[in-house]
Amino acid sequence: MSRTHPIVLITGATSGIGRHAALHLARRGFRVIATGRRQDALNELRDQATLETLILDVTCADSIADGVADVERLTGGYGIDVLVNNAGYGSVGPLIEMPDADVRGQFDTNVFGLLAVTRAFAPAMQRRGSGRVLNISSLGGKVTFPLMGAYTATKYAVESMSDALRMELAPFGVHVVLIEPGLIRSRFFDTATTGLPTYTRPDSAYRAVLARSASLRRLADLPAVGPECVSHAIERAIVARRPAERYMAPLRTKLVLLLLRAFPTRVTDYALGKAMGMSRASAELDQMPGDDAPSSL
Repeated sequence: MSRTHPIVLITGATSGIGRHAALHLARRGFRVIATGRRQDALNELRDQATLETLILDVTCADSIADGVADVERLTGGYGIDVLVNNAGYGSVGPLIEMPDADVRGQFDTNVFGLLAVTRAFAPAMQRRGSGRVLNISSLGGKVTFPLMGAYTATKYAVESMSDALRMELAPFGVHVVLIEPGLIRSRFFDTATTGLPTYTRPDSAYRAVLARSASLRRLADLPAVGPECVSHAIERAIVARRPAERYMAPLRTKLVLLLLRAFPTRVTDYALGKAMGMSRASAELDQMPGDDAPSSL
């Protein structure tokens, strides 16, 4: 890296992991450019730390182009040293009932938006011969959870694209790193459940399971930790002379992954399904309209 404290641009910095990382890095002396779609949230960030903010919608080509121009202006033509692709969201819902628009929306932000921003900022790193791209993935990029198939599919895509980008950009001195958070306390679940009324309608086979969203939230929060562990992982990936290909946060996420992989697929399927109230034994899925027997997975 060419600077003692690199210039770091973070997408999706208005909430959750991105917001905490922006404040953490700014307070550690990094020059942070925090971006997002909400000006009011960006203003709040500036009130809490010394950093710069830009409006940036990763799904809009014009917004990305404006962001590149703004960064050139802010940095005197230098650009950025580190890109943190954090913008993303998930929706809870059964894939068989999820509208195409909802599925495409998650891919537009989590996958195509990430790639578009990387294409916009990485070429300057290639020309300079140094830089880092940190892609925020998830445990969901390695383990598929029922009712979160669309979201986990996007994170599997992020994992694969990051592996390809790592090999493609390495000859130019650009490191591509995956940050893989486990269960983190944030507003992620609040956003993910906003569309639940669609699937709790009377004709949905999943209405009984999804009506228990508050219980599912409590279940997810039990092992969750604060976002600070992810911010520390991001910092380590930035300052390391030779960063690792992947950083899991918290480290116990790796133990969860090893445990899940130690059992046959049918066992983990049963365990994850039961945890979500979807196992055959729980008998909590509603009857499909016109069926004589309860549906099950």
